[in-house]
Amino acid sequence: MSRFIVEGGRTLSGRIRPAGNKNAALPCLCAAVLTDRPVVLDNVPRIRDVLTLLEILRSLGATAEWEGPNTVAVDASGVEVGRVDRDQAARIRASLLLAGPLLARFGDVRLPPPGGDVIGRRRMDTHFLAFEALGATVALSDDFRIRVDGRLRGAPIFLDEPSVTGTENAIMAAVLARGTTVLRNAAAEPHVQDLCHLLVAMGAHIDGIGTGRLTIEGVDRLGEARFRIGADHIETGSFIGLAAVTGSDLVIEGPPLEHLDSTLVGFRRLGVNCSIEGPDLAVRGSEDHEIVHDAFGAVPKIDDGPWPAFPADLTSIALVTAVRCTGTILIHEKMFESRMFFTDKLVGMGARIVLCDPHRAVVVGPSALRGGIVESPDIRAGMALLIAALGAEGTSTLHNIHQIERGYERIDERLRALGARIRREEG
Repeated sequence: MSRFIVEGGRTLSGRIRPAGNKNAALPCLCAAVLTDRPVVLDNVPRIRDVLTLLEILRSLGATAEWEGPNTVAVDASGVEVGRVDRDQAARIRASLLLAGPLLARFGDVRLPPPGGDVIGRRRMDTHFLAFEALGATVALSDDFRIRVDGRLRGAPIFLDEPSVTGTENAIMAAVLARGTTVLRNAAAEPHVQDLCHLLVAMGAHIDGIGTGRLTIEGVDRLGEARFRIGADHIETGSFIGLAAVTGSDLVIEGPPLEHLDSTLVGFRRLGVNCSIEGPDLAVRGSEDHEIVHDAFGAVPKIDDGPWPAFPADLTSIALVTAVRCTGTILIHEKMFESRMFFTDKLVGMGARIVLCDPHRAVVVGPSALRGGIVESPDIRAGMALLIAALGAEGTSTLHNIHQIERGYERIDERLRALGARIRREEG
């Protein structure tokens, strides 16, 4: 197994560019199954989750090839109704996103339960309820089978939660349905918006992109398209935390500025200041970071929620950043009940954190971190621990780094370009 050896306590400097949005690339690759024409995606991050999904697409009969360092061409003309391999599906949650395209195009899909990060219960009911509203039947056993007689029918759908993947599956099913679908309480994250824009480029009719209400007029077929995946706002937030924890002034090149409002508000609450400089974002990590109290001196909090609230995927990064800031703050992760359990590893490195329950942690800073031996439990907690290691005095060993590499492209190379001392060891 691979591991990172990190010599921490060094100030970094330079410029770093966020990769393409992982959570946009995955549904966009699945959307290519909706057509028998080629779909080309640019700015696709070359990460483990993308490579796994490409394996699954090929196993279904599609051709999926890298045409450049970050360009993927998919031709799904050879795809037939089939069953996704159980072992492949267990490696990635995005395998579930093939349900909508396969159902819409072929009327029949069988999939095993998906894998992905173990960060708590991740419901699939929202997906099934949307498919049933469109006229499909769902049968659950060890696998699940979704079928429709004839063609899916547009319908009014109120999602019981603004699930990102549930919204994406409902959209991909509805674009080829007969008639109009009005999707309410829909997720509106940047990656959902990217998926919608790709589908429009393929010939879909979608109104309300970026809002919680989408109107989809079904079309008979979709065609070829070329689309560029947007820059990753989660990776951008990760680099803001990196600058703060290591006391470094960094420039983040070409971030998705239009999608950073809640992220910048959250980090500003931690005393981390950023400035927009043309198309770039400058992070003044070398400044002292003092947590901003609420009115009358009340303890502040950072809590996540559906878009446009502070992203759930950045709560781990916010928490490790708070460790190095002066003051007390509550980090409230509302959405997943296992995401905060990595805090015991930070405590072992010297952080002062009280884990109140599975969703809430109180951080008292600043703490001087020391190197340690830790394991990455999921993508975002793994990145948070890597940031902690870079800000700690001494040497740290990070195991299970494939979790980090599921979501962050060539992260060790890119960090070394900023002056980090990080190396990979195998075995």
